[in-house]
Amino acid sequence: MKLDIVLVTETYPPEVNGVAMTVGRLVDGMRARGHRVDLVRPRQSQRDKGDAGDVILSGVPLPGYPGLRFGLPAGGRLARHWRQRRPDLVHVVTEGPLGWSAVNTARRLGIPVTSGFHTNFDRYSVHYGIGWMRPAVAAYLRALHRRTAATLVPTEAMAADLAGDGVAGVRVVGRGVDTALFDPQRRSAALRAQWQADDETLVCLNVGRLAPEKNLPLVVRSFAAIESVAPGARMVWVGDGPARRELEQANPNHIFAGARIGEDLAAHYASADLFLFPSLSETYGNVVAEAMGSGLPVLAFRSAAAAELIDSGRNGVLIAPGDDGQFVAAAQRLAGERSLLAGMGEEARRVILPRSWEGVVDTFETVIREALAEGRGIPQVAA
Repeated sequence: MKLDIVLVTETYPPEVNGVAMTVGRLVDGMRARGHRVDLVRPRQSQRDKGDAGDVILSGVPLPGYPGLRFGLPAGGRLARHWRQRRPDLVHVVTEGPLGWSAVNTARRLGIPVTSGFHTNFDRYSVHYGIGWMRPAVAAYLRALHRRTAATLVPTEAMAADLAGDGVAGVRVVGRGVDTALFDPQRRSAALRAQWQADDETLVCLNVGRLAPEKNLPLVVRSFAAIESVAPGARMVWVGDGPARRELEQANPNHIFAGARIGEDLAAHYASADLFLFPSLSETYGNVVAEAMGSGLPVLAFRSAAAAELIDSGRNGVLIAPGDDGQFVAAAQRLAGERSLLAGMGEEARRVILPRSWEGVVDTFETVIREALAEGRGIPQVAA
């Protein structure tokens, strides 16, 4: 039986972030299987009309992220739209006001609704001067997910956290990696030459949003320690965000490549030697898997994707969460043991090769079908 589902999301390609990329992969994968997938999302530009069947709404810039928008409540419009063409299921990807109104509307119409937990917004609040709101934000997120038939998460650790908070129906779907794109064979001597790096130069890399919640000052400290044992090492940043200007001004010797996508992004990964990833705010961290697929050893805290993918000392190095001193020391140690990095990178690639997006889409479809079959208390209430 082909499915007719609606995905409600506040971010979608061509926006560049892990959630947008993941949603795009799920949509493409489900459509390739013959399912109908429509989107409800904020408008990205004046010319953005979406595809036939999509509901494109007004949005408001996300504080601190002017390139992203969150959707406003749209219960009335969604109710009219879904009465005219009732989907089999609504899947809410993001938990903003738009997502909350979608959950309420779907429940009111008796349409099964599931959700995804992709971002630790409660942790982000600490980095934007509103840490006092963290308990309220966490309660809001849990309340939304308790109202859906299933909550899809990327890791076993996140599943345990949510289940411990009383969220029922938590299912691990995981994330995939395009290993044809993120491939060590894309290493580019020409790109390294642009970075003023030859074959002997150690190139360190960080990829992602340049934002306060990513713990980026620790990258700066770690690279300073690396330079003490590897003079001439290069630090490359790929990404954009509210912290970029300050980072550039404070570190004029670093290379800021801006946002990159596709084969260009893949070449940046493959042309580096060590990936520094100090974030503690991730629910997953797609960049960790992409770096490993590209043959890079990763230095990270034992959290999210890193905790599940890295065998410390074999294909990367894990540090106890929050131990900044050990993170810096490990970075310095790795820089002084260049012979280990290539072998770690080869092991990293081997770990990632079986993790296809096709398998993730298959699990997603299975969870959706189970939610439809079980019902799990979705009320049949007249609107």
